[in-house]
Amino acid sequence: QVQLVESGGGLVQPGGSLRLSCAASGRMYTMGWFRQAPGKERGFVAAIGWPVSSRRYADSVKDRVTISRDNAKSTVYLQMNNLKPEDTAVYYCAATRRLAPPDSATDYDYWGQGTQVTVSS
Repeated sequence: QVQLVESGGGLVQPGGSLRLSCAASGRMYTMGWFRQAPGKERGFVAAIGWPVSSRRYADSVKDRVTISRDNAKSTVYLQMNNLKPEDTAVYYCAATRRLAPPDSATDYDYWGQGTQVTVSS
């Protein structure tokens, strides 16, 4: 069983930045970030493959976010810049045994508990 623990969420002003972290227990996997705002479905944000770190981004955020990983720490990061109020959501980390990073939540096998990101002045 893989355990995923997210951190780094919080309150930030519009135009600000946050870096989310997701620490995975055990081996590394292809990892993804999703987000869910109140009343909306969970949506794809970004993903990074394993062992080849191919990356995939949602069109709505690709100019503002970067996904990366530190294999030594079994941790994946999501750097988010120029945050907007519409980025407010609970952000979830997910892991899959697939090698290429998928953008569908149904393709992921393990999920973290989520971390709240609120963008507001």
